[in-house]
Amino acid sequence: MAKLYFHYSTMNAGKSTLLLQAAHNYTERGMETYLLTARIDDRAGPARIASRIGIGKSADTFDTEDDLFTMIGRRLADGPCACAFVDEAQFLTPEQVWQLARVVDDLGLPVMCYGLRVDFRGELFPGSASLLALADEMREVRTICHCGKKATMVVRMGPDGKVLKEGAQVQIGGNESYVSLCRRHWREAMGDRSQA
Repeated sequence: MAKLYFHYSTMNAGKSTLLLQAAHNYTERGMETYLLTARIDDRAGPARIASRIGIGKSADTFDTEDDLFTMIGRRLADGPCACAFVDEAQFLTPEQVWQLARVVDDLGLPVMCYGLRVDFRGELFPGSASLLALADEMREVRTICHCGKKATMVVRMGPDGKVLKEGAQVQIGGNESYVSLCRRHWREAMGDRSQA
């Protein structure tokens, strides 16, 4: 039975690596997959999903105005496809998450989404909020804070190396811009630690 999956975490937890490994597992068994990634994030090059450990694969891209139900339907019309994979799922719109749910329900195709849960301010991305509401299964991809605890938050760093507390929700970047932290150290970095 097809399901909508949401694999979420903070930055640098290995989400893209897991996506590429899962897609490879299908391919290794002779099954085709369909890979999608957000057009806005082209750090690995245009139309490409890549991991910090050096593996990558070409993908189709989506933008906020794209109808993913139609895109995936066209892919299915071209031939067999066992699963659709969506990287950078935090950039989906709520409507696109519903389109992915329709892919699962009406087309019977499993959809695996990988993305961030919260931004540097500790707020849900709209796509992630919708996936948390609609996904059939959710899996946390874990990474650790510098203290060794599980990292659940991320801070954005300015060019001067200082933590930014304000700014646009979306700013494409990697290790040069973001650091994953546990909640306690995120609160400390953001100046919001209680005086006990």
